[in-house]
Formats: sequence, structure tokens, C-alpha cells
Amino acid sequence: MKQKTNQELMALREKHVPRGPFNITPIFVKRAKGAVVEDVEGKEYIDFAGGIGVVNVGHCNERVVAAIKEQVDQLIHSCFHVAMYEPYIQLAMKLNEITPGNFPKKTFFVNSGAEAAENSIKIARYATGRQAIIAFDNGYHGRTYMAMTLTSKVKPYKFGYGPFCPEVYRMPFAYCYRCAFGLQYPSCGVSCADYLEEFFIGHVSAETVAAVIAEPIQGEGGFITPPVEYFKKLKGICEKHGILFIMDEIQTGMGRTGKLFASEHYGVAPDIILTAKSLAAGLPLAGVTGRAEILEMPHVGGLGGTYGGNPVACRAALTVLEVLTRELLDKARALGEKARERFLALQKEFEIIGDVRGLGPMLGMELVKDREKKTPAPDEAKAVVKYCYENGLIAISCGNFSNVIRTLMPLVITEEQMDRGFTILRKGLKSVQ
Repeated sequence: MKQKTNQELMALREKHVPRGPFNITPIFVKRAKGAVVEDVEGKEYIDFAGGIGVVNVGHCNERVVAAIKEQVDQLIHSCFHVAMYEPYIQLAMKLNEITPGNFPKKTFFVNSGAEAAENSIKIARYATGRQAIIAFDNGYHGRTYMAMTLTSKVKPYKFGYGPFCPEVYRMPFAYCYRCAFGLQYPSCGVSCADYLEEFFIGHVSAETVAAVIAEPIQGEGGFITPPVEYFKKLKGICEKHGILFIMDEIQTGMGRTGKLFASEHYGVAPDIILTAKSLAAGLPLAGVTGRAEILEMPHVGGLGGTYGGNPVACRAALTVLEVLTRELLDKARALGEKARERFLALQKEFEIIGDVRGLGPMLGMELVKDREKKTPAPDEAKAVVKYCYENGLIAISCGNFSNVIRTLMPLVITEEQMDRGFTILRKGLKSVQ
């Protein structure tokens, strides 16, 4: 059968798929390996998007593919609630062992990051007997109803879909480049964290708050990276008031910041930690891990789902963790240093880059029309993304103003591939400067 072109497939997509699911590029992928994607017309692209942070170990990692094939021959699905299987238990044991916190933990599995966020709120409310949840400006936690309520940005994620879930309150995040309090770090003393105490006065009483949920680095919000003291302060305030602290590591986890979990950079151990995206290298799997006494509280049958912790996805995840810990974490740290050098060099060259931020190879550059006023430049960011895919690089933007170019390249990317990618990115910036 003759292979259809991108244009022919796009015509079919427009006829048979609703417009709601957004597409960053107009290409259709035929195959992908490592950090390279090939479309149906044979054109290759360096991948700086990684499936939005899903393939940290690379597209079609050979060891992961082998584990998937072996598991498919044995068991594809039985539903953990009907007949259990060992990979689920092995993966739960592994996450209990490696997630931050020197205390007993338990883990269960669902299908997606949004489901993990939803379930963490269910558990927090059940465990505390409280209803209120505090989330953050610029935060993103998914598209299902509670996850969408926790998410900050209205368009495209929430527009027209209300009413939203009750008892969710939102406070400013540690966005140093655009400080909500008009202060500067470090002279500010990280007062944005201390503001939580004041938030209890004017927005919601501490006695009714079940949990605070945050991303270590805000992903869709613009790769906003708090100062190192920020989360210790927040966690301390939560502990003072009996509030659970939930860390959403869905995008930041699995080596993306040069450590297995971004929480490690901040020296905090969340009460509940969420994992997904790169956990299973592209298969749908998400984990909810937390203090054993908290995870144990919901009644039998109160948690779970038909496909949660699918055996094939669990086998993939076990292999992902092995590859990350044995082979890729050191590489991720080195990759982060090189990528930061490249970004800072671009910032010196192009006035349009107002800020460079992130940890490890999870880096973003915020584009502005002028550095003094920090006027967002979303049209320019969109033009850069378009230039990139037209010239062989898949790059994506993010941020409340859609003006941040972010890097989520697979950690297995070669130096030659990264050089090519940054050459294209530089030309894209030059085209809009």
C-alpha cells in the first residue's frame, strides 16, 4: 500500500478528528529512534520535545522494547483488581525505595498524570477530613475536571468547560522573573513562600486545607524554577498546620533535571509524589506514591481503575528505571550543563531572550519584545517553533503567555544531534530578532 503524505493524512485528520486536540507540527511520524523522528515522507527531525517529556530514555529504547515484547508474550491484561501480577508489585516496591523520603511508603498505579493528580486529591481529602486544596498560578496538572481546576491557564485548557470543582484556591508561585510581589531574589527572603501564612487569612483557613499541590518546576506554566529555599519553607508551613504536601513530578521526574526527581534539588520529601510521562517511556502509566499511613487510609475499592498498572507498562517502567539509574543520570547532568551554556550564549546574542531558567536539561528561555519592560513575545515564539520544524527540529513553547521555548530532548541525544538542533534554533531566533 502506498504511503500517504503529510498533506494527505492532514486532510483525513481534519475530516475525521475534531479540532480540539491541538497539533504543534503538521507532520505525521512513521518511526522514531533515540532523539530522531522520521515523518511519513522520510524527512528526519532532531527531537527537542521528547513527546512532551515522555521519552527521556529515547524513542524506542532497545532495552525497553525488549522488555515490552517479552511481557506481551506472557500477559497483556488481566486487571490488577481481578487477578494480580508481579510487575505491578515490583514497580511499586521500586518507587517506594527511590522516591524522596526516609519513611515507609506505598504506591498504586493509574493511566495518566491527570488521573494521578485527581487521585492525590481524593487521598488528601480522605486522610485529613478537609476539603480545600491550594494550587498555584501558572500551574498545570492535567485536563480532567479536578486536574483542570488545579490548572491555572484558562485558554485553551479551561475555557468554556466550567463550572469547576469547588474548594480549590490559587496563590502566586515563585516566578522570580515576574515576581508577583515586585521583589528580587535573594534580598526578598523568598517571601512568596511565607505568603502562604497570609493566604490563610484572606483566602482559605488553614484548618480546612487538605493539601498544597505544586510542580518542582512548572512545566506548561513556563519552566518556572523556584529558588532552592522555596519548597522547604512551604513544606514547613504545611507541617505546622497539618496540611499534606503533594509534589507533581509528572514532567520533572525520571531524570529530566539531572536527578531522578526534581524534589531532590530542593531537599524536600513530599507526603505524596506523582509520576507519569517518562515513567514508562511512552506507554500510559502513572504512579501515586506517598507515606504508607496516608496511602493506606482510603477504604478497599476506593482507589484504582481497569487499566491502571497494566503489566506491559509496568515492565517498561521497571526497565526505564534501570536504564536511568545505571546509564543516564550522569549523562543527563552533563547534558544539562551543555544545554545551559548554549542557552546563555544565545541570550547574549539575542536581545529577545529575556530569561533562561531550569534545572539540568529541563531548560526554557522566555522571549520578550524588550528586556526592560519584559513584554511577552508569543508571536515570535510561535514563529521560532515554526521555523524549527520546517528546518528539521521539533521544538515546543509553553508559558501563560506562550512565549517560552523549552527543551525536553531525550537524554540519549548525541552531541552531533544537539549541535544540529541548536544550530537550527539559533537560526530560528535570528529570523525573528
